[in-house]
Amino acid sequence: MSVNIAPTKSNLMKAENALAFSKKGFELLDKKRNVLIREMMGMMDRAKNLQERVTVTFREAYEALQVVNVTMGINSVEEIALSIPKASEYEVLLKSVMGVEIPTVHYNKTDLQTQYGFFRTNPALDIAYAKFKEVKYLIYELAEVENSVYKLAMEIKKTQKRANGLENIQIPKYKEQVKYIQEVLEEKEREDFFRLKRVKKKGQREE
Repeated sequence: MSVNIAPTKSNLMKAENALAFSKKGFELLDKKRNVLIREMMGMMDRAKNLQERVTVTFREAYEALQVVNVTMGINSVEEIALSIPKASEYEVLLKSVMGVEIPTVHYNKTDLQTQYGFFRTNPALDIAYAKFKEVKYLIYELAEVENSVYKLAMEIKKTQKRANGLENIQIPKYKEQVKYIQEVLEEKEREDFFRLKRVKKKGQREE
């Protein structure tokens, strides 16, 4: 690595300070990366569990819906479905993990309250309604976790890139500068010492 810097004491101090700053920056980035990875791995386990639960519950809900369609008729089921209000009981908030804002879905998990009358309905509809409501809550959680995992993964990638830049480029560069300047200054000191010694000897002979 070629060093293009004047070998002065002032530049040596600057290089040493830059080296210490880069090392500290790398330590902080490495710590941040490890915290984010632990957080993401925990969320990935949770996401896997939620995905499995969503798959099972959705299959059960769909099977229940098929029974309702057969026993009540698709048109009747569609009319009842249109009468059910859209979900509005959730709120998306943000929390910070090492400077990364990840979402938290807050919702009120209410008891089963049918939005339809019992006329022309049967117990199979209640089962399907309960299952789809359970799926809805699971999807809230899954959306929160998957979005958080994505944001953490992007931040880990960015942090890794910055840490690599310090470890592989900046720190070696400043180490090389410090080494180069120290060697030049030490060589200059030795030359000055021998020059002074020669001058002293010459003065003694002349006396």
